[in-house]
Amino acid sequence: MSSTKIKAKISGTGMHVPPKVVSNFDLEKIMDTTDEWIRQRSGIETRHHVEGQGTADLAYEATLKALESAKCTAKDLDLIILSTLSADHMFPGSSALLQHKLGLETTPAMDLRAQCSGFLYALNVAKAFIESGIYKRILVIGAETHSPVLDFTTRGRDVAVLFGDGAGAVVVEAAGPQDSKSSVGNIVLHSQGQFADRLWIERPGTSGGTWFTEQHRAEGRQYPYMEGRYVFKHAVERLIEVTNEILEKEGLGLGDIDHFLFHQANIRINEKVAEMMKIPLEKCPSNIQKYGNCSAASIPMLLDEVVRSGRVKRGDKLLMAAFGAGFTWAAGVVQF
Repeated sequence: MSSTKIKAKISGTGMHVPPKVVSNFDLEKIMDTTDEWIRQRSGIETRHHVEGQGTADLAYEATLKALESAKCTAKDLDLIILSTLSADHMFPGSSALLQHKLGLETTPAMDLRAQCSGFLYALNVAKAFIESGIYKRILVIGAETHSPVLDFTTRGRDVAVLFGDGAGAVVVEAAGPQDSKSSVGNIVLHSQGQFADRLWIERPGTSGGTWFTEQHRAEGRQYPYMEGRYVFKHAVERLIEVTNEILEKEGLGLGDIDHFLFHQANIRINEKVAEMMKIPLEKCPSNIQKYGNCSAASIPMLLDEVVRSGRVKRGDKLLMAAFGAGFTWAAGVVQF
């Protein structure tokens, strides 16, 4: 008796950003920065910020669109995986809040923390569950609500201007006989905790046996900290490495990829990667101009936009790659 290997495919996509748009000119009014400075260094022009919403709220809206796209309902889901670095609460995870918002009773839900690489980490978990036959349909979400924890003063400007709020979701399910051109291929994952303190929010936290002190507050340790140049250099190096790694693992060349969906952290990073790898920029869609860095949400948000615009069609080969805090980095190939 021959057995056919189960393959996973992305059957639907969705994204959501809160309605409030914050431009570089808006930031000029509250900190010592300029529109030109932000655009030159990052490519960002606007970003969206929440007003009275949290991560699970954004995830819910993106999920509804993904479910509609996949032509299924929440009750058809076997598992929810939500990747975020900005959960609604320290515990429980935002995935549990999303599960309840979707009207589900006991469907399993879990958070995954791999920062900007989180969507690819979560997609790999979903792929493994699908291919093992344990689950048939899984919701994978990247969702972030950065704005409430950013330092919107001149002290925090180098980080605060970069980040936005948003969510992207995909439905991953077992591919049928009719889906010969759609599958989630190999995904490779890496991390290097040696550099954790180069990009982090240090407090609140249990490190050292204290949670959050007045000294921590005075020093601004509750806000994101980043060694910008160091992170930029490592991001370029690791993205090139992991892109080559996944191409080799898949037995593909650069010319076999229709679209490169790089994490939207800084347009200059992606331009540098494309230049050094000789990837045509027209193969590298971007939306960081509108949304800023949405961490785990950035790749699924970009995926949804290029699918809905018609730029990506069924059967197209996509290479997705990300680098983020941890350090973490990852890449995967998807035949959409």
